[in-house]
Amino acid sequence: MPTDKTIPRSLDAWLKQLDAVRLPVATHHHEAVRRTLLDSRRSLREIADQMQESPAVALAILREANRSTNSFSEPAESLEMALNRLGLKRAETLLGAMPVMDEAQIPLALRQLQLISLHASQQANGLFAGRLARLWQEIHWGSLLFLAPLWPLVATYSQLFEAWERRVLGRGEPACKVERELLGVALPSLCLALARHWRMPEWIVQGYRLLVEDRRLLVKALHLARDNENPLHQQQRLDEDTHLRRWLTQPGNSILLANGLAVSSHHNWSCEHHLRWQRLTGLYLQLALPEMQQLVHQQAAQSARQHHLPGLWHPAEALLWPWDACRLRDLQPPPAPVANLQLDQWKHHCARLLAQPTPFANVVQLTDSACHALQAGGMQRVLVLLADRNHTRLQAQQVAGLPAAAAQLRLDPAQSQVLRSLLAEAGQLRLSPANMAQVSALLPGSLKALFSGEHLLLRSLASNGRVVMLLVADQGGGEIGATPLQAFGKTVQCIERALSTFARRGS
Repeated sequence: MPTDKTIPRSLDAWLKQLDAVRLPVATHHHEAVRRTLLDSRRSLREIADQMQESPAVALAILREANRSTNSFSEPAESLEMALNRLGLKRAETLLGAMPVMDEAQIPLALRQLQLISLHASQQANGLFAGRLARLWQEIHWGSLLFLAPLWPLVATYSQLFEAWERRVLGRGEPACKVERELLGVALPSLCLALARHWRMPEWIVQGYRLLVEDRRLLVKALHLARDNENPLHQQQRLDEDTHLRRWLTQPGNSILLANGLAVSSHHNWSCEHHLRWQRLTGLYLQLALPEMQQLVHQQAAQSARQHHLPGLWHPAEALLWPWDACRLRDLQPPPAPVANLQLDQWKHHCARLLAQPTPFANVVQLTDSACHALQAGGMQRVLVLLADRNHTRLQAQQVAGLPAAAAQLRLDPAQSQVLRSLLAEAGQLRLSPANMAQVSALLPGSLKALFSGEHLLLRSLASNGRVVMLLVADQGGGEIGATPLQAFGKTVQCIERALSTFARRGS
């Protein structure tokens, strides 16, 4: 788990950090590509086809080819062109430098996002490549690598991707608001900057430029696409707007449309967001919506047959469900949990905290007992952080119900108004849907990523008039019942007494 300090908050800082990330490649993909490169009978086309099974390898080759060429030359638009520029020996060296892992060890969020990219590539090939045969390579590789600027982000900060998915897809929060809270910058702006920095194919840059700098044109096209039942009226409106008509003839739009379809169907086939992309693609191809939907579903099924992997979600699975169903796994707010008060254990740990003289030889023993008491009192996820003397750092001391990497969490109070207030004097903050929107923006992104849900308790504790500890706890993100809330308050009193007794030891 990266510390709060290491999560960038500006565009330049993100560029520097993400540019340095080396994406992992699965062991079997690495070996298959290596064998293909060493086989002198294979053509560049065959080598490129093998590489596409591992999008991380394709990105590494394309990036290196475009970084190695003169800045005045055109970026390579396909993997065959990139291999021709680099040479097979250099490609083999690059492959050997990539981190190799068993597939299960690669972050789940990265594998999921790369599956979406493979799905987008299938949509692009099926919908556009046949109609634009001369440009099939640009369409194929552009659609596969369009989301590549996000891959190092989810590989390094998978908890941010999960938080985005839960809040935007699960709870319907505005994407731009969530992105600025979690990242400090808008996601399309970050993708555009990284695509330009990597000298990605022009169609990729063009797609992000539309999302960032020319959204008005996209909105105008989406509004026109809604009139899909009146093709004659659509054509009349297009004839009146030559700029929009010219934009709808650009082949580079195909990769943005394919990725729009793949990303939106990842959540729900029948939601308004996905229907917008279907209508726009239908306008682009001059197809009626029912015909458009049939083609999109066919390509999704084909993608699932080729690329679906256990443990990953493919939208084609939902085509077997009722039409109004959507991907709800882990996205909806969790239900209120049943209070899990372990009374005997809770009494035991509280008695140790209240014992005179203190039974604890060090702070680690004290915080361990405090953490167990909070768990026995009904809290499912607990984080105990210690403050340094000058309140410039909060360091995780005990964790329960959280990923093991959370034990390495470090927070900078200077970056959060909520943390500064809690460290100024002992107090409690209870987050609920009533104040979540207001307070969440003031919490560190790394802390929010650990505690999903709309209910959370933050409590600072003092010793000798100075705050020394911060407790963060919840019941899995669901509503906290009256009994666990009461037990939390009593446990906090015991911990405060233990801190006071521990501070007086030996005197």
